[in-house]
Amino acid sequence: MPMPRRPRLEASGFPLHITQRGVNRAATFIDPGDYSRYLHWLAEAFAEHHVALHAYVLMGNHVHLLATPSRPGALSKAMGQLGRRYVLSFNQRHERTGTLWEGRFRSCLVDSDRYALAVCRYIELNPVRAALAARPEDYPWSSVHHHLGRRSDPLVTPHPSFLALGTDPRQRIETYRHLLVDSLPDEELAAIREYMRQERALGSPRFQSMLEASLGQVASTRPRGRPRKNATKKDSTG
Repeated sequence: MPMPRRPRLEASGFPLHITQRGVNRAATFIDPGDYSRYLHWLAEAFAEHHVALHAYVLMGNHVHLLATPSRPGALSKAMGQLGRRYVLSFNQRHERTGTLWEGRFRSCLVDSDRYALAVCRYIELNPVRAALAARPEDYPWSSVHHHLGRRSDPLVTPHPSFLALGTDPRQRIETYRHLLVDSLPDEELAAIREYMRQERALGSPRFQSMLEASLGQVASTRPRGRPRKNATKKDSTG
């Protein structure tokens, strides 16, 4: 029998880092029309289910989003609606049938403050890491243009951690521009990827403990592989 799915970690008022990949890493966007249609269905689904979108990037075979749902379960409904409508549109345009996405989307609950801002940078720097653009603002399908004041994007609701970068829009833009110039440290990149892989809660130990107490679910990551047979008491409890 297949293992039951672990409940998705969600907590009111906290954003989630979301990623969804094409099946077998196949292309999920082929031409500009695909990107535009995805954003159209994204805007419609998130508005209908009251999910605030803080950052996004659409890559060739996957997407990254940072979003805060109004209530638990709203994100799954919005992503389900988005998926159905986009896949139908994609299949009709490209004369194909069948699934497009690799299973259900992955999500990682994110603590506010610096963690949310780090994930926002991670998302908008993705095209640079993939060598698709020299600078994040050179890539068209991203929320970075809104955050840098290059154009108004009605899809984007700036996260409070972004708004806290300055008392006025010009100051926030310049501060964020400098943050984008500096790539994320390797340990932050590794943490963001591992917490997403395990679909846990990226944040401080205090934040994770609070979630575990309130939700009854594991919030921190677990080491890869089997535990050592000769683990000491300190190892097993620490």
